[in-house]
Amino acid sequence: MHPKNPFNKDYDFDTLEKQYPPLKPFVFENEYGTKTIKFSDNKAVIALNTALLKMHYGITNWNIPKDNLCPPIPGRLDYLLHIADLIPKTDIHLLDIGTGANLIYPVLATRHFNWKCIASEVNLDSLNNAQKIIDKNPSLKDIELRHQEFKSCILKHIIQPTDSFDAVVCNPPFFKNRTDAVKSNLRKVQNLGIKKERTQNFGGLGNELWYKGGEEGFIKNMSEESLHFKNQVKWFTALVSRKENLKSIKRAINKTQPSEVKIVEMEQGNKQSRFIAWTFQS
Repeated sequence: MHPKNPFNKDYDFDTLEKQYPPLKPFVFENEYGTKTIKFSDNKAVIALNTALLKMHYGITNWNIPKDNLCPPIPGRLDYLLHIADLIPKTDIHLLDIGTGANLIYPVLATRHFNWKCIASEVNLDSLNNAQKIIDKNPSLKDIELRHQEFKSCILKHIIQPTDSFDAVVCNPPFFKNRTDAVKSNLRKVQNLGIKKERTQNFGGLGNELWYKGGEEGFIKNMSEESLHFKNQVKWFTALVSRKENLKSIKRAINKTQPSEVKIVEMEQGNKQSRFIAWTFQS
């Protein structure tokens, strides 16, 4: 985890429970006598996120529908901390592609760094929930939301002629289709030893979880579109969940002839992740 990440230590569940009492029913002591939650339980993770955002960032009203993707806050903040390392300035203007109902990147970027944020989303219900989070938290009032009306587009119709961004961040859909997502979830359920009768232990709508060609197809399309905005964006970036996809993704990005391509490795506990970044500017 990034050395500047405030979540690189164990969670203080006693304090978190006081900050947000609805978290308490989900907290238990494991076999080592350590307080924790079941991270396979979407409701527990939502409660934990709500407590973390309230305690660390003063966000008193944050909630997402039960069917939407629930992001892990430490990992999302790690991404932004590495973006901050990439750009040697403090007044960063950020574009979040596919912000979802949770609005997590703009929330963290605004409250942790005081960056200016615009966020796009294709699903109107998710966009409306993100707007509710903004409306209920005065400290987020400067975040601007934009609806992506064209499902086949990523940057087009979102970046306007007068826009200028220091960075674009994106957490692309992992899977190629619903079948791919369900198969992956079944493996995850078996690995976690979950015995409850349920078909999925993750949150997420279709547009959050799958895209034709998966994350590989998404980032390839994003790289092609990035050519149209090479003078308006300093760094285009996207998370890459599957390391084996990096080679083909990098090859596709290099076809657009960027001036620089970077792969930034990240580590959160036992989980390895990374993002790819490219720029056309010197």
